Amino acid sequence: MPRPGHRPAPLALMAAVLVFVGLFALGAGLGAATGFDLSALFQGPDKPPPRAFPVLDPSEPRRLTIPSIGVKASILQVGRARDGSVDVPPLTRHNEAGWFGQGPTPGQFGPALIVGHADTRRGPSVFYNLGKLKPGQKIEVLRADDSVAVFQINSVERFSKQKLPIKRVYGDYSRPSLRLMTCGGRWLGGERGYSDNVVVFASLVSAEET
Repeated sequence: MPRPGHRPAPLALMAAVLVFVGLFALGAGLGAATGFDLSALFQGPDKPPPRAFPVLDPSEPRRLTIPSIGVKASILQVGRARDGSVDVPPLTRHNEAGWFGQGPTPGQFGPALIVGHADTRRGPSVFYNLGKLKPGQKIEVLRADDSVAVFQINSVERFSKQKLPIKRVYGDYSRPSLRLMTCGGRWLGGERGYSDNVVVFASLVSAEET
């Protein structure tokens, strides 16, 4: 596991995959990879910025709590799907969230990425109400070291698949941050899934011991 403030080495493998995240087909969890070269976006700072905020050592996330929308979900690690996109939890675990294990852990420098289904054919899933979150609300991540990383929401935004602001979502190594992502907008059918991505931008504000 990498030291805090340094880019995890596996991020270099993500050069052509992370335009997709949250582009989930209903009941299928499918994504759409692209051929964009994003390698320049996944480079941590040469030196960590001044620590005017908490910074945590690496530790894998175990549980996600979002009090304002009633989310209490286990977190499993996800990687890349066969098409090169970011994978999502299997449909049998659609009420769990997926942490992308080739990126920072929540609390390290950089944007930790947690994805989840909005729904399946049977009804709502873990991130069904993600778009209802508001700036200032809190997100808590229980980590394997028994610390709780507390994030404050900066913004909740929706982007079309073609207009995801890649650098802003994936290239921000100014501080420890969190991205929650799922699908939204219109259902387009088939493997196209939904038209949009719902993205929650949040920053680490404190750490607590359980």
